[in-house]
Amino acid sequence: MSLKIRLTRAGAKKQAYYRIVVADSRSPRDGRFIEKVGTYNPRAAQESKDRLVVKEDRIKHWVSVGALPTDRVQRLFSKIGLAEAPTVNEQTKQNKPRAKAQERLKMAEEAAKAAAEAAASGEAQA
Repeated sequence: MSLKIRLTRAGAKKQAYYRIVVADSRSPRDGRFIEKVGTYNPRAAQESKDRLVVKEDRIKHWVSVGALPTDRVQRLFSKIGLAEAPTVNEQTKQNKPRAKAQERLKMAEEAAKAAAEAAASGEAQA
């Protein structure tokens, strides 16, 4: 059985509120879970104590048993010091401009270099 520590959505429409739960990875997002280990309220102020409430001892227990936090939960845990921030894979095509935009950027850089060299040679001659 593969365990995940993940968010389940609660609250009214456009007023999201999340529970942090330990669940089997095959169960639905808002479906059956094993234990509720915290809450997350994204609508609360950043400094508010109610924004992220967790049971640290239970989280440590479930992680020691083999439960894996999802990326979003791991990012929340990193803010309170329970885990390291997840690594972001920046080797994807999606985070870069398209081919024509890359060509335009390269041409703009070359033009800026040429202008800088022309200005430098003009100052040297003067």
